[in-house]
Amino acid sequence: MIQPTRIKLLNDLPVRERGASYVLYWMGLSQRVRFNPALEYAVEEANRLGLPVLVCYGIAEGIPEANARHWAFLLEGMAEVGPELRRRGIAYVARRQPPVETALLYAADAALVVCDRNYQKPVRRFYADFAAQAPCRVVQVEGEVVVPVETASPKHEIAARTLRPKLRRLIPEYLVPLDERPVAHRGDHLSFESTLDLSDVPKLVASLKADQSVRPVRRFKGGTAQAEATLSHYLDARFNHYAQIRGRPEAGAASHMSPYLHYGQISPVAIALKVQAAATGGEDDKTAYLEELIVRRELAMNHIFYDPNYDSYEAAPAWARKTLDEHRGDKRPYLYTPEQFERGETHDRYWNAAMMEMRETGYMHNHMRMYWGKKILEWSASPEEAFATALRLNNKFFIDGRDANSFTNVTWLFGLHDRPWGPRPVYGNVRSLGAATLKKFDADGYVREVERLAAAEHA
Repeated sequence: MIQPTRIKLLNDLPVRERGASYVLYWMGLSQRVRFNPALEYAVEEANRLGLPVLVCYGIAEGIPEANARHWAFLLEGMAEVGPELRRRGIAYVARRQPPVETALLYAADAALVVCDRNYQKPVRRFYADFAAQAPCRVVQVEGEVVVPVETASPKHEIAARTLRPKLRRLIPEYLVPLDERPVAHRGDHLSFESTLDLSDVPKLVASLKADQSVRPVRRFKGGTAQAEATLSHYLDARFNHYAQIRGRPEAGAASHMSPYLHYGQISPVAIALKVQAAATGGEDDKTAYLEELIVRRELAMNHIFYDPNYDSYEAAPAWARKTLDEHRGDKRPYLYTPEQFERGETHDRYWNAAMMEMRETGYMHNHMRMYWGKKILEWSASPEEAFATALRLNNKFFIDGRDANSFTNVTWLFGLHDRPWGPRPVYGNVRSLGAATLKKFDADGYVREVERLAAAEHA
């Protein structure tokens, strides 16, 4: 089912009852055909109006920080979308043209436009601009969180402990299957020129106006089919004992769903339902996994939705900025430039290995992300420089950079969703992480695994 709280009108225009050729679904973040509430809503409306569905997609070429690594993963996923839609009788057009411009082009003949939802500031502006110019009704359907952000909470939450009980009350209502609607009026007769050639993704990526120096990785391949296969293999082979070993980077306990969630190639509800139904893993494993997938991930969505400064140092809580300011004159044990951090040229082989994993493979285990980020704070000339360095490296090298989790995780390093701790040099009352955290797992084994993964990228 599609819960009413997922549906929101973006303008006050009526549905065009006469002269329309189709219902338009402007695909944005929900880049998938399966378990996509916005798509299924568009099919429902088209069936009601006696019309086919057209799906359009346009790329925001040249957007800041998007590089060849990001585009390759995204476009590998988009290459699956057209054939899947056409198999259902849904027309599809992909344009190498800005998203709003693309959507307006096809909205001209639409009865109404359906779009999906993204909680980040630039995309929210896209939708507002489009809705103001659209010639017909625009309906937004949320499909990227389990519980829509405003439904879960009307305010910025200070920690997981304050959001968790609110989510738990609502989760049963939202963790339900989404059936694929039959298409009553096929769109096979609709023919539009696609200018985004997805037949050769590497060639397309190489032609884009993007930073080509951050190359695509072999470790992860984009697309819904790959996401589903990765999840199935994980639940069959590696899910047991997740609750006990998830904090050990060398243990292989991560499901690697984050990149697929970031690009909308798999639904968080679909993941949660599969985890709940898994034959492997005990109740503690399932509870721990759903805590990360729902509570922690949707705490990040809450943060970027309610804090307009989420992408700046000002998003750190006032108490944290105050204590860091009071300690900005403290002597740093080591001091590195942003360029040295990027190249992994510190005295710490474990930190350098974490940076290598990020730089070469587009991923880093969350335990090492925390250590990596806290040391950037400790080894930078100022907290502001540390924040800028951590966010830039995060957004540049992670496949899922520029995600709600990215902004939230970086700001966590500076006290977000945390409490004051005992004072330390440089950190003040902000939580620190030292060498003791490396003793909680096989750190040397982690270094060896990273070296193996990096070598495989260059084989």
